[in-house]
Amino acid sequence: MGPPIHSRYNALVLSYVKAIRIDRPQNSCQLTHTLLFPRSKLKIASKRPGLKKLIRKAQDKPLKQVAALPFRVGSDGQTEVLLITSRDTGRWIIPKGWPMIGRKAHRAAEREAFEEAGLTGQIAADPVGWYRYEKRLAHGLALPCKVRVYPLRVETQHTRWPEQAQRTLRWFAPEDAARLVHEDELRLLLAGFAPGSSEGCA
Repeated sequence: MGPPIHSRYNALVLSYVKAIRIDRPQNSCQLTHTLLFPRSKLKIASKRPGLKKLIRKAQDKPLKQVAALPFRVGSDGQTEVLLITSRDTGRWIIPKGWPMIGRKAHRAAEREAFEEAGLTGQIAADPVGWYRYEKRLAHGLALPCKVRVYPLRVETQHTRWPEQAQRTLRWFAPEDAARLVHEDELRLLLAGFAPGSSEGCA
């Protein structure tokens, strides 16, 4: 998914946001969070309308991301989905990243699938679902994110791609993939996935 966060976005967030504290209500899946800012940066931030807007956005609701759910159907009719490892912890995830200026959401997800896993094919124009997670950055920073997931019917698995040396790829039955991911909502999405739910490819 390229850099962990777009370079300009990364500079803004990491320069002016000291930490985000994520509090999980015991009986609720709702996420609440508080932004803490270094005193020396508050005056500067007040003069940067774009930065102030970014901070308000992160305070009010989870940041948006997009993901591709790569799948293929074998000659036996069995569906498989592809998982990749994250670059930081090595846990199993699906290709994802930040929205891209000038690209529709599903096209950005399509691009992430190529950059992170070397996959191309037919991407659905509408998401099959979404999930939430906390994106951990340096210095203990955590960004609450909501990820829209777009099924990708894989036609080509390239032998070279940008993040080839940084990740491991593996195909799984959807129910097996569901047991490997950490995010509860993604687990449910994978467990219930069927190619018929990805109609409307762009």
